[in-house]
Order: sequence, then C-alpha cells, then structure tokens
Amino acid sequence: MYFKRRFPVNQFLGRAYLCQGQLHAPHSTDNLEEFAKFVLFFMKAIDFAAHDRRYFFLIYNASVLYWQLVRPFLKPGFRYCLIPSLSQIVRALNQIEEQDKEWRAELMINLLECFLDASKLEEAKEFSSTAAVFIKENVPDKYSQIFSLMAQLKLIKNLELTLKRAVELGDPGVIQVVCATQWNLCLPLLQHNLHQHVRKPLISVADVLEETDSMLILLRCQVHMEIARIEEDGDRLEAALEHLQKAMHLDNSGQYQQHLRLSFNRLRLSAMLYESPEHLEDQAVMLIEQAKRGNQKDNVRKKRSLLVNAGLALAPETFQKVLDSENEAKVSLGKSNSQISYLCAKAQHHTRSVEKVDEHLEHLRNRNSRERIILWADLAKVACKQEVWDVCRAACRFCLLYDDILFREATKHKKKESLLPAKSFSFETDLLRILAEIRFINAEATVHLLRLQGVKLNDHAVPPEATYQYYPGCVSYLPESDPEWKTYSLWIDNLSRYAMENFQRAAEIGEKLNEAWIVHNAVVYVLNYNRHLISSGRQRDIIEYLQTLLGAIKIVGIEILLMLCNALARGLIISWIPKPKPAEKKEDTAIESNPSGLPDIKAALEICEFALNAMTAIPKERVSVPAQQQIIATWVKAKQLNQQQIRHELGTQEEVRILVGLEMYSSNGLGLMDFTLPSLSQLVNLALECSWSDSLVELQTLARLTYFAYISQDYERVMTCSKRVIPFEPSIFKNHSCIQGKSIMENLSGRKHLRLAASKTFVQSARYAGEAGNYSLVMFAARHFWNACLPLLGSPCDRQQFKESTEIILKNITKAETKNKQVRISSGLLVIGADGEETSRHLS
Repeated sequence: MYFKRRFPVNQFLGRAYLCQGQLHAPHSTDNLEEFAKFVLFFMKAIDFAAHDRRYFFLIYNASVLYWQLVRPFLKPGFRYCLIPSLSQIVRALNQIEEQDKEWRAELMINLLECFLDASKLEEAKEFSSTAAVFIKENVPDKYSQIFSLMAQLKLIKNLELTLKRAVELGDPGVIQVVCATQWNLCLPLLQHNLHQHVRKPLISVADVLEETDSMLILLRCQVHMEIARIEEDGDRLEAALEHLQKAMHLDNSGQYQQHLRLSFNRLRLSAMLYESPEHLEDQAVMLIEQAKRGNQKDNVRKKRSLLVNAGLALAPETFQKVLDSENEAKVSLGKSNSQISYLCAKAQHHTRSVEKVDEHLEHLRNRNSRERIILWADLAKVACKQEVWDVCRAACRFCLLYDDILFREATKHKKKESLLPAKSFSFETDLLRILAEIRFINAEATVHLLRLQGVKLNDHAVPPEATYQYYPGCVSYLPESDPEWKTYSLWIDNLSRYAMENFQRAAEIGEKLNEAWIVHNAVVYVLNYNRHLISSGRQRDIIEYLQTLLGAIKIVGIEILLMLCNALARGLIISWIPKPKPAEKKEDTAIESNPSGLPDIKAALEICEFALNAMTAIPKERVSVPAQQQIIATWVKAKQLNQQQIRHELGTQEEVRILVGLEMYSSNGLGLMDFTLPSLSQLVNLALECSWSDSLVELQTLARLTYFAYISQDYERVMTCSKRVIPFEPSIFKNHSCIQGKSIMENLSGRKHLRLAASKTFVQSARYAGEAGNYSLVMFAARHFWNACLPLLGSPCDRQQFKESTEIILKNITKAETKNKQVRISSGLLVIGADGEETSRHLS
C-alpha cells in the first residue's frame, strides 16, 4: 500500500524497502527467485540511505537484518549466492565509516569464506589483502582468523613444490616424509566446503606413492578414500570409482572393507543410467542418489516422491503406514466435530501409525542390518537437507530401530566384552557415529513437529480457544480432566520426551565412543532448545537429562575442559608475569606484580581451582597425567602471583602431589614470592615409589628432580634419579648425562675411578647429542670430557685408555654438524618456563 501512493522521500522509504525485503526473506535454498527479490529490496534500501548522512543508520540496520535472514545460504555450496550482496553491504559500511568495527570485521571474514566456498581464490586473495589492514588496526583479535585458512593453503602449495623436488632427488624416504606431512596438513581441510582445495595435492601424493610402490599402505588407502569422496562431491563418478577400487586393493587389513564395499556399490548404482537394479536395497540407493543430485529448481513434490519411493523400497509393508502418521486426511474425526476431538484423534492416529515401525524388523528377519542402517541414515539426511520433514522423521524411526535392538542387546548380552574392536577404525564404530548423528536429526525433526503444533520443546499443550460460545463474549471453560484433551496433551509431552531421549542417547553413544564432540553437541542442542525453560527458571523440568549430560561430559570431555581452563587461565596471567631482571641487576628484593593485574590473576585462580575440583571428582584413570600437569603448572603460577602459599599435603593422588611440588621448585628463585618448599628428598622418594600412569611424565619428572637435586648439591639424589632415568629411552638424555657427569666431578675428592666414570657419562651425553643432531650440546659434553680427562693424560698408557672415547666424541661432533647442514629448520623441544616464556635451561 505504501508504494502505491505518492510517498515522501525520507527515512520511512528506506524502512519500507527493508520491510518489503523481509516479506521475501528466504526460508530455504530452494527458491532462488524469492532470494533475488529479497536482495533487491535490501540493496535499494542501502543505496537510498548511502546518499544522505542522516540515513546512514539504515545501512547498519540493513546489514544486521540481512545477516539474520540469509542463514539458509550459509550452508556449504550455497555461500556463492551471497557474494554480490554481501560485497555491496561491506562496501557501504566502509564508505560511511561505520563505527562498529567489530561488526564490519565479522562481515569481512564471512565474505572471505564465501569467496573460498566458491573456489574464487584470486578474489579471496585480493579481498583479504585489503581487509587484513583494517582488521589488524581495528580488531586485532580477529586478525589471525582471516589468514589462517589462506596460510594453510599456501603451505600446502609450497609442499607440492617440495614433493616435486623430492621426486627429482629420488630418495624414497624423503618422498614418504613429504607425503605424510602433506597428508597431515590436508586433514583439517577435508570438510565438504573446503576439500576441493586439497584435491590436486592429494592426487599428487597418491600418484607419487603409487609410482614409488611405497610401503605406507594404510596412508595410501586413506588418501584414495578421501580423493574418492572429493571426486564424488564434484560429480566425477568415474574418477571416484577408480580411487575406491585402488583403496579396496590397498586395504590389506580389511578394516575399511565394508565401508569401501558399500561406497563403491552406491557410486556404481549412481552411474547406472538405463538399468534398474533387482535388489530393493539397490533400488533405494538409486532413488536416494537421484534425490541428492537433483536440480535445485526441482519442486518439493518431485523430491518428496523420490524420497518416499526410496523408503517404500526399504520397507514396502510399513513405510507408508508410518509416513501416514502425519497425514491429516487420514485422521478420523469421530462423533464430535469439536477442535479438541480433532486434536485427540490426530494424537491417537499418530501414536498408532508410528507403532507400525516395530513390524518392520519382523518382515526383515535381520538381513543386511548394517547396510540398511546406512541406507536409512542417508534417506533421513537427504530428507532433512531438503526439508521434507515427514519423510525425515519416518526414516529416522526406521534407522533407529537398529540402535534400539542390535546395539543395546549386544551391549546387554556382552557386558564383559567390548562391543567395539580395538582398531583405529572399525565399521561398527562408524555405524555408532552415524546413529548418533541420526539421533540429533531425529530430535530436531521432532522439535519441528512440536512447533507445527504451536508448542516449544518441553512446554505443555495450551488449550485452544473454544470455537463455540454459550452467549456473546463468554468463552467456554475447558476442564483439565477432559479425557480427549488429556490424550492430546499427553501426546505432546511424549513428543518432547522422545526428542530429549534422542539427545540423551546421542550423548551416551559419544561417551561409549569417547568422542567428546558428540557429547558437546548434545549439550549445546539441549541448552539451545530449552533456552525458554532455563530463562524462566524451569530447569527442574529437564534435570534428569541435564544430569546425564553432565555425567557424560565429565567422563568424555574432562580433558578438553582442562585444556580450555588452562588456556583461559594462562591467557589471563601471561601478561602479568614480571620479566626477570638481567643477571647483573638482580638484587635480593622481589619483583613486584602490577596491582592492576590482580582481577585477572584472581579470575585465573578461580578457573584453575574449578578445573582441579572437576579433575578430582573424576576417577584417576579417566584424566591423563599430561592434562593434569598443564593445569597444575598454571595454578601454581597463579598462586605465586596472588601471593598465596600452597599446603604440601594438597591432593590425595601421589602424582598430583609430586607435580605440585615440582612446579613449586620450578617457580622459586625467579624474583617473585618464593614458596615454602616440601623436602626434596621426600619428593624424590614419592616419585620413585609412585606407580605412574604415564611413563613420559614419569621420565620428565625424574629428569627435572635430577636437575633440582644437582642445584641443591644433593649428589646422592642425583645418582639415584639418574639410575632410574637411563633405562627408559637413552636417546633423549643428552642433558641428563651431563648433569650426572658434572655431579660426579664435583664429588671427586681425588678419586681417580670417579673421574673415569664422569668421563664415560660425558661420552654418553655426546653420543646422544650426536644422534639428535645437537651440535652445541656435543661440544658442551666434549669440553667437560676434556676437563675430566686432562689430569690423566700424563703417560702413554693413560692416554691409550681414552683413545676409544675420544674417537666417539669426534665422530659425534661430525655427525651433529652433518645433521645441522641437512636440516635447515630444526624443531627443538621448548619448555614453558615459570615466567610464561619459552625457555631452555643451559648448564654452566
């Protein structure tokens, strides 16, 4: 109506354009014509507002509304549709110099992702160069985000060149190292919206490994599997089939056998144009693939027809009955024509219809169960993606029959046996992941069904306003005891319970698989869909589910929780750790902490204590010692910065007590408050007697205790710890042997045999350093060896006994120097010091 009249050219014109655009807001990616109209009116509003400073606020409003409404197009493969309109919005915000710079940066990063999703790398490169300057100056926190993906792609391209040089060099060992590195770099990019970028590098890796007949059989198999997936997404079916055949040939262990067989069969059927398969399962595969690869402009009726026929092929007797559960034309009204009677009849019809799903397994007689799980899951996913919700819900119910019957019964009957084979990959594990995904889809689809009834998840049904009245203005009263209303209300409650049970079961599967991401997703879904309950203080309605989820995340997600807490706490205190004074300026006075950092330090301390409390509530074997070690180190540093002493009897676990004591020793003598330390001898005895659950942490602990014993001139403890350390893995104890040798030298008291023992430890240290390619440490050991031997070189007889040792020293000096020339970039082991800096303690 507004545009039909003569309208004033003021802010209301811009608002009218926005309102008209919202009328055409996209609800899915199917109708691109509606999306074009939506964009047109928003661009008109922005263009109008850009010519008058008074209306600049409309551009910002339009950008916020636009971003809220284009969510359906943020799926992989559809972001390209946003490039023209989002580019114009970003330009408009830049032109008016919008003050919300964080919002502008957010849109810039999303525009870059749109370019990458559309494989427009040149445009992405050009845009990122201009956006980076703005983001670095105004929103530095987001600066790394804009370049992380581009940097990774650049690194992959550089490795492609390295691989070509390695092939020219002709060294199979070097070729395999480069290929393995390239594979590891590509792994994070093997997502549907990114994996096209790594197609060429992976094909190069596969070809080179094949040409050299590499014995990295498992790697070759996995590379071919991923290339097949990429080729399939690009509709290059013949190439995908070829790579799957190669993967099947390389799968010597058979761990991918079923997965590869099903994938190969699915693609083979997809490539069949004029043949109709005999088996019903194969017919279902063809129909699902046709629906999946259908034209975006196909109408919903055509897509639905393909999906329904696929369901009928998988369950000819029962699928239609279950699908009719939501067909309102099948609802019998009964005697009364009231709205309540209709709702009651609809609830009863739905309940009766979905119960028919149980008949399916009786007809099936457990044939091809695992294959059918995948087929039903594929049908549910495609129906969900295309928003054919009734088919999605029906397919989910059939798929989850196998979870309810096969896996739960197997778990019940084989409690003492592990259901999942001890392999890096197993088909059963993959099936459980698929079932967890279908649980999420089914729960969301059920929430969708509830919303169609006008009810939110875990809310109760609200009686409708009566359609009849006793007299004008008087609405009839509906008693809660009305049996028809109770039937409908109970059905609504059961749907909510069913959705929550699906979220809960997904979390249980995640816990069983030790897959933290599944458990975390379950928690996020439950919290998001029950936000209205939580905001109104009705958490008690879902307390049973929350307790289950908390238990699951404690068991599965505790390490991620500890890592997150450690990262956050470390981030809070890192800038408040005073830098140590230079050695010549050191005085007895302690370095004072900046008082403005106290709130951050206290917050970090609270975070650490929360994590430690969560850690102590979990069984010891559930939390790895390295994860405990990190949070303990941060907690000790936060305590020191907060000027708080630590009780020596802290904790009941021996490992925790030792690690706390060790961090206290590491933190002292740095200019901050010194801790009142536990006895070193007591700490050493605890470490020697402790049953460590992680041998690497045990090794590290003993090595550090050796160092502190040496600093304290406790030579007996140095030798005790050294004897325990050496048997582990000698190749990494170049430092340790030096400490042992120096300790012996400082306790000679004129004893010649001890001088000989010290020289042997320095030779041993030089050997380890030579193997590691550490030239400086070889020379360090050589210098101490020479000082130890010098008094014994007076006679030819004495010199003869050092001949072999001297040759070993010289040989390892040459070896270390050669390795330094070969390896231009060395990766050293960095120790995070108590001051938060990456440091290395050198012996003097």
